[in-house]
Amino acid sequence: MLINNKKQRINKMIRVREVSLIGDDGEQLGIFPTEEALAIAEGRNLDLVEVAPTAVPPVCRIMDYGKFKYKQSKRAHEAKKNQKVVHLKEVKFRPNTDQHDFNFKLKHAIRFLEAGDKVKVVIFFKGREIVHRDGGERVLQRVVEATEEIAAVESHPKQEGRMLVMILAPKGKKKGG
Repeated sequence: MLINNKKQRINKMIRVREVSLIGDDGEQLGIFPTEEALAIAEGRNLDLVEVAPTAVPPVCRIMDYGKFKYKQSKRAHEAKKNQKVVHLKEVKFRPNTDQHDFNFKLKHAIRFLEAGDKVKVVIFFKGREIVHRDGGERVLQRVVEATEEIAAVESHPKQEGRMLVMILAPKGKKKGG
């Protein structure tokens, strides 16, 4: 049952002449004048909640509205807790980065990928280095080869001003079981 909280009408807020009523046990009770449906709900110490306002006549359900709202917020909280937020981490290289610096930055990229984050690999060109784009592409190719076990190329190298940018995404481990 999907209910939109912003347009939710309960009890005396329901201003139609008659409603199709569903009992607190989920049983169809039939079509009742709104006042009578409200009296039935109050007789059971529950609320009359409009669940399908666009239906003709609107469908209302007898339920404990406070308990319903509480369960709904609990479900939303659980769903939010179970979702994984993927961050985009950035690792910058230069077209002529030394081997030691390359390995050092590559270790960071691998650590980010193993943590489940995406990595944006950036080659930054200074001055006239931009003319030798192939040097930057070689560095990116080395990064791809070094991370091919744990990462897949999500976005192939593309030029953005003075930078060559590529995005790596971690390979899914959950598919195997």
